Amino acid sequence: MEWVLAEALLELSRDPRVLLRTLCQGEASAERVETLHFLLQRLEDEAARGGGDALPEAAREVAAGYLVPLLRRLRARPAGAPDADPPAPSRRRLLRAAGAALRTCARLAGGSPLAAMLAEEALRDLRAAGAVPGLEGGAEAAVEVLAAVGPCLRPREDGPLLQRVAEAALALALAGDGEAAALAAGRLLPALGRGGGAALRAVWGGLVAPSGPGRVGPRLQVLSALAERLLPAPGEREAGPDARRCARFWRTVQAGLADAEDALTRKQARYLLQRAAEVSAEVSAEQGVPCTCGSGEANGPSLFWWSEEKKEELLKFWENYILIMETLEGNQIHVIKPVLPKLNSLFEYAVSEETGRWLLHPSWHLCVYKRMLESENKILAKEGVTHFLQLYETKVLPFSPELSEFIVGPLMDALSESSLYGRSPGQQIGSGSPLGLKLQRFLAAYVSLLPEELKSSFLLKWIRKMSSRQWCAVPILFLSKALASVPRCKALGLEGLLALRGVLQCTMATHQILLRGAAQCHLLHAAMNLVDVEEVSLSDISAFLMSLRQEESLGRGTALWTELCDWLRVNESCFGRPSTCGSLGLQETCSLNAYVKSLVQEYIRSPAWETGENGRMPDWAEARLVALMVLLAVDVEGRKVQHSERQRTQNVLRLFLEPLLDALAKLGSNAYLPLRKTDRCLQALVTLLRTCSPKGASARDDAVPPLLQDLVASTTESISSFLLRRLTMNELSSVADLDRCHLYLQVFAELAGLPGKRGERGSPILRIIAPLRNASIRHLQDTDSGLVPTLGRQVQRAVSMAALAAVCEVCAALDQTPELQLDTPDAGPPEQLLAALPLGQRLQKPQPEEQSSLLEEPASSPGWGRIAAQYVHDQWACLAFLLKTHRALPPASEGALLDPVLPALQTPAQTLQAALAALTVLPSDRVLPVFRCMKLLVPQLLASSEPVCIEAFDMAWKIISTLSNTQLVFWSNLKAFVQFVFDTKVLTIAAKIKGQAYFKIKEIMHQMIEMSAVKTGVFNILVTHCCQSWVVPAPEVSQGSFSNAADYSELLLEACVFGTVFRRDQRLIQDVQAFIENLGHECAANVVIENTKREDRYVRVCAVKFLCLLDDSNASHKAFVEDLAIKLLEKEALVSSSRTRCYVNSQQHRVQNRVWQTLLVLFPRFDQNFLNRIIDKIFQAGFINNQASIKYYIEWIIILILHKFPQFLPKFWDCFSCGEEHLKTSICTFLSVLSHLDIITQNLPEKRLALRQALVIALQWGFSHNFSVRLYALVALNKAWGMCKTLRMGELDALASVIESSLSQVESTPGAGNAKRNWQRIQDHFFFAAFHPLQDYCLETIFHILPRLAGLVEDEWIAIDKFAKFTDLPSGAGAHRYLSATQLRELRPGDWAQQDAGSHSGEADNRSEWTDVQKKVIPGRHAAPDADLELAFQDRAAKLGKAISRLVVVASLIDKPTNLGGLCRTCEVFGAAALVVGSLQCVSDKQFQQLSVSAEQWLPLVEVKPPQLANYLRQKQAEGYTVIGVEQTARSTALTQYCFPERSLLLLGNEREGIPANLIQQLDVCVEIPQQGITRSLNVHVSGALLIWEYARQQLGRRGAQA
Repeated sequence: MEWVLAEALLELSRDPRVLLRTLCQGEASAERVETLHFLLQRLEDEAARGGGDALPEAAREVAAGYLVPLLRRLRARPAGAPDADPPAPSRRRLLRAAGAALRTCARLAGGSPLAAMLAEEALRDLRAAGAVPGLEGGAEAAVEVLAAVGPCLRPREDGPLLQRVAEAALALALAGDGEAAALAAGRLLPALGRGGGAALRAVWGGLVAPSGPGRVGPRLQVLSALAERLLPAPGEREAGPDARRCARFWRTVQAGLADAEDALTRKQARYLLQRAAEVSAEVSAEQGVPCTCGSGEANGPSLFWWSEEKKEELLKFWENYILIMETLEGNQIHVIKPVLPKLNSLFEYAVSEETGRWLLHPSWHLCVYKRMLESENKILAKEGVTHFLQLYETKVLPFSPELSEFIVGPLMDALSESSLYGRSPGQQIGSGSPLGLKLQRFLAAYVSLLPEELKSSFLLKWIRKMSSRQWCAVPILFLSKALASVPRCKALGLEGLLALRGVLQCTMATHQILLRGAAQCHLLHAAMNLVDVEEVSLSDISAFLMSLRQEESLGRGTALWTELCDWLRVNESCFGRPSTCGSLGLQETCSLNAYVKSLVQEYIRSPAWETGENGRMPDWAEARLVALMVLLAVDVEGRKVQHSERQRTQNVLRLFLEPLLDALAKLGSNAYLPLRKTDRCLQALVTLLRTCSPKGASARDDAVPPLLQDLVASTTESISSFLLRRLTMNELSSVADLDRCHLYLQVFAELAGLPGKRGERGSPILRIIAPLRNASIRHLQDTDSGLVPTLGRQVQRAVSMAALAAVCEVCAALDQTPELQLDTPDAGPPEQLLAALPLGQRLQKPQPEEQSSLLEEPASSPGWGRIAAQYVHDQWACLAFLLKTHRALPPASEGALLDPVLPALQTPAQTLQAALAALTVLPSDRVLPVFRCMKLLVPQLLASSEPVCIEAFDMAWKIISTLSNTQLVFWSNLKAFVQFVFDTKVLTIAAKIKGQAYFKIKEIMHQMIEMSAVKTGVFNILVTHCCQSWVVPAPEVSQGSFSNAADYSELLLEACVFGTVFRRDQRLIQDVQAFIENLGHECAANVVIENTKREDRYVRVCAVKFLCLLDDSNASHKAFVEDLAIKLLEKEALVSSSRTRCYVNSQQHRVQNRVWQTLLVLFPRFDQNFLNRIIDKIFQAGFINNQASIKYYIEWIIILILHKFPQFLPKFWDCFSCGEEHLKTSICTFLSVLSHLDIITQNLPEKRLALRQALVIALQWGFSHNFSVRLYALVALNKAWGMCKTLRMGELDALASVIESSLSQVESTPGAGNAKRNWQRIQDHFFFAAFHPLQDYCLETIFHILPRLAGLVEDEWIAIDKFAKFTDLPSGAGAHRYLSATQLRELRPGDWAQQDAGSHSGEADNRSEWTDVQKKVIPGRHAAPDADLELAFQDRAAKLGKAISRLVVVASLIDKPTNLGGLCRTCEVFGAAALVVGSLQCVSDKQFQQLSVSAEQWLPLVEVKPPQLANYLRQKQAEGYTVIGVEQTARSTALTQYCFPERSLLLLGNEREGIPANLIQQLDVCVEIPQQGITRSLNVHVSGALLIWEYARQQLGRRGAQA
């Protein structure tokens, strides 16, 4: 077309100057400049043939007079230009056309001088404009000029200019994402690079120069554009840089493969890698010269190498490698997983079998894993982690520093994702994480293979990585477990031990106590395995042990404690010396005993400066350290002999504690002991008494606690005198002394609670109770009339109230032990104590004048608020004790005269009001005694003062509901709240009067159930408390207390069906907790941490055990069971009728399942009269389309009913007589019941009538059109007919032939089709083959075996040991059998599930008549008859009668004939101008012809081979075409937003690789198809068809608008 146009112009005038001047006149437009370019190309051809002497001068005139000014105007256009300027697409087209015309002018004018002048000017403009993104700057025009004239510059004469242009272009290309940068990388640099010489060297030098991290995308874009020069084929090689030998080049490629975020950059990296491999193979084959590129490491493997001898292996390696990297772009595990085995082969190729060393650098392999680990697809990331961890299970890889860096870098980052540690499908709950096990094996294997000198540094990096971030509970647990599995080695010194302490601090961040404790256990194991004891001292070890929480992990008596003792015993003489020995200068001080002895001495010895009486309390951590090391040393000494000797243990303990005991013995007699020394001694005493008792089964045989108590007994007299003096003689007068008061009261409580002789009557500690109480009362009764409330007086009041509260607590504890009951006849009447409790009075702030000289916090600071709150707390603690002790309260008469001595007891209403006032000021951690008082007050007031009681309920619930379940006080407060609101007396009174309190209690009950959905364990506490209070073992059972169960049966109803559908992260936490619990005593955390039983399962366990304890002979129990059963059936009917879809394991499915489980538990308590009331509801449930597990339960209970009460058989037979519409979704349920006819008829004296009826029904349904119904009917028929044969029922001989033929037909079905296979499967199904409705009736079958066999999710399985572990309720003699007596538990789920017939049948018949039919389009019917036709396709247009577009579809990169045939058909249908293919031979392919259906006869086909595509695209761009690529890039445009130019060239990529990176540089625009799904890409034919149609749609719209 362009040639025809140029010829037509030349025919008008043979003088080129005239033609050129004519074209240069008028307004510049893209069409005018393109025509000028065509004419100049035609004139250049004539000049090449020897004509046209005037052409050079004419070309100079065009360049200087027209093109250069035009480009200047375009370059100088400022940002925000007026609207008169051409729009962006037209301007870009105009720029390209002007550049192409200028390049032709430069060649016609003699090339170099004009080109150099234009290049200098454009270079100045480029540097001035900079890399301005978008189209507002002048850099784009300057780049077009340089790209046009650059090839005309002479390499030698214009070398400096070329170098400057190359440097500027490279700087622009690496600068950013703007259009100028893209033009520089895609047009200018390739144009300069094709010239070679100085320009190429300058660009290459800039690319490989050391630089900062920077972005890899622009660098790879430039490398891809210059790939033909940097990686030339053998025939094209010139003297220049060889990128294959440059380590910087390969590191850039690797960065693009592994770290690039956009797909285009990764594609460019793969292109460079593939070209390098192909070029290496060609060069090696032609020249035989090997190629090697080192990594820069001493004796390290090469980043890239090639040799002719290993050509096949290397080709295979890089082919597999590129295939894997391309497949990872799909980001879909089902596509990637089949390719992963090739990753194993990469390691085989990369490691030498002879030397065992790396042949290729392992960083290539790590690029693959980085791509997988950083994927957004969590399944793919998990697959990558798993694959890497499995490497060392099958092969031994050489050491590489980059492998270690990868492990402690990207791998550990990926391991921080909790979801990776979930169970595999089919794994039992608590079986452990497969990934966690692989991680253990991997780390143990990897560390074992490391050189000894590198183990320490690697493990230190691993541990520091663990402490460098806040890990979730699950990852830190399994990482710690993996670290503990590393084989024993001396790898960690003091630095490593400190790093482990940092990890311990990280474990404290989680609120999951069990997981936290287990992680601490593993970290201690790791320390014992990996620490080099010669590098650390005992003081370092003790500091590390102090980071462990003894209440969570390192408890005395656990297996972990024993292992630690053995480790200390074995290494006792090997520990290093401390860095600062101090007074411990002897060599023997390195032993454990000497260290502990000196530790106690140093602890007791008070420094000279610690003499101030008002100093603050010492840190408790020092006391905990002393206690821990003393107990460890005692146990280590005890393990040195085979049998621990009591006398030896006592001597060792006395040796260690002698300084402490001496100091304690002097407390009562030496008033001048330093204050901090006494504090330290008492802190150590309290800590020792609290931590000496061992955990676990060995507690009874342990000799240390009694020996320690005997030693402490000798100091009790002195301690008691000291405590009494300090607490009563006004010696505590500062704010800091309140902490000392707390310490003294702790000592008082510990000594008073000692068993045996130490707590008997006359014990010194008990003798101070009376004087302590009396002195405290005197202080409190002192009104200080006329005296200013000084700090000292107020502190003493707080101390006295705290002492009274401690006395009350000790007396309450002693009353619980009969042999330790307190005999205090001289204590005085308790009225004195009551009078000292002014409930409305608070602790006033002292006057600030009194504190100005004190070196402590002012009393007006927020710290005084805590003191005042503690004062109120202690008041209510005393009152709670008195109310509990003196329960015989007088009636509250508002008009009676009050004895001023007993106000709290005589006016409970006022006391309750005071309690409400106290709740408004007390913090949440101080409300427990108020709750206890309210528990005792509310039952007295509920009948007479209901509003006040309701207010108490509301305020208490508000406090509970605002707390977080991670706060330490939440659970204790919740228990106190439940005991208060749901007290037996409160429930009884509220149910009796049926007032507002009754409904308020029920409202709170439902709110607690709702709270359990987010705070697991709340409902557990409520239902356990209620069940314990309602069912008490005889003879203490209270009929009145059980009546509450009937009044609040909703609680049991909700408990029976309770259980939420947990989120995935919640299920993971539960799985890991179950895994830790299954470790048993092997994990010390299980022994130390009390099992709180807060799992949702325990709610149902508690409810079921409660129901099992009910007595059949008790009328109230029987009535309760019947009421609960009716409510359960109503609940089931409500859920069944819900519009919410009941899919498998949905919440609706689970609730229904739990309803029928509970009904099965209750069934033995049903009598015939009650079943008469509910039998219809049970049968009605059978008519509903349910999930398989629900059907099994319904069928089971129907079988049990018919077996126990055969009187209901007529009702059962009636179920088969319902209408077909009613039966089509339920007949299989009743046929399944019929298949257990032997159980049903077991109690029938005459079975013949029932058997005849069963045979008739089974035969009737055996001829059903539904295959599943026929199978169930045949199973029932087989059972009934077998029973008839056994009974020899001759009257049924008439049916014998029909029955036998039916059964024999299904048995003898020929072949292995579905019919025979399904018949075998249903016969082998557990419900028909192994399940026995009577023998399998037990809790294990109901709650574990049947849910498992029915395919329910593991969350619904309740193992039978859960019932045994739940000891809050007794099992009872009348409970159901727990364990199954058959082998049902050993079966596995089958592949047959009960299905209902007819659920989808008949749907097609109900459809309305078809309203639409398929229609073929007649070619040319909708064509515009008067459309302008393209000259080149007149014949084709005449044949088709269609308007021809200017769309060219380029499919040269497509390989598959099917895709080409489909594209050919699509192009022809939508009137494309031409289809470009790689080879015209594809037309003869049968697959092509099947898809094209003769379209190739009506569509012009053009052959352009893939190597020629770059030139073809440049040619079409010069003709004015916009080259459009179908590709996802960083700057791609959505198809819905793109407006196609009339001249559009659509470039389609290869099916697998897409558009090569070198061709992407030549695209004018990339268009992507918006996607909504997960699959990454469409088939290339589909993608092309979508764009072709969009082009045709837009062109039709324009033509319609023009018409």
